[in-house]
Amino acid sequence: MLANAAVTTMLPVIDMARAREFYETRLGLVPGGLRPDGKFVYRVGGSTLALFPKPDGTKAEHTAISFQVADIAASIEALKRTGVVFEDYDFPDFKTVNHVCVLGAEKAAWFKDTEGNYLCLHEDLVPAPRS
Repeated sequence: MLANAAVTTMLPVIDMARAREFYETRLGLVPGGLRPDGKFVYRVGGSTLALFPKPDGTKAEHTAISFQVADIAASIEALKRTGVVFEDYDFPDFKTVNHVCVLGAEKAAWFKDTEGNYLCLHEDLVPAPRS
């Protein structure tokens, strides 16, 4: 029923101006505009990313959005040049090397936006199955 529906990812932000600066300057997203309900939207690939004002910000401790990239190492370096700071983890079953963790069939790297949302880059190691 929803297989062909467009998807919008909603991210809470405390400071819209600060968040917009991050998404536009550091991540290079092209502004889509402010909506009457206060959301600010971006088109990302075939999806929509919407920032919405929330005074308390996020409470999530999980990945809110993941961007699929062709070359994770090159993408990390490009984002680091814009000031993005990547997370590093060193747990017994979860460790990053050069900010990257291999998770089964993908590589992943995490960073936070200015509002505390966890964002991810991921690179598939094997092609996704075709339907």
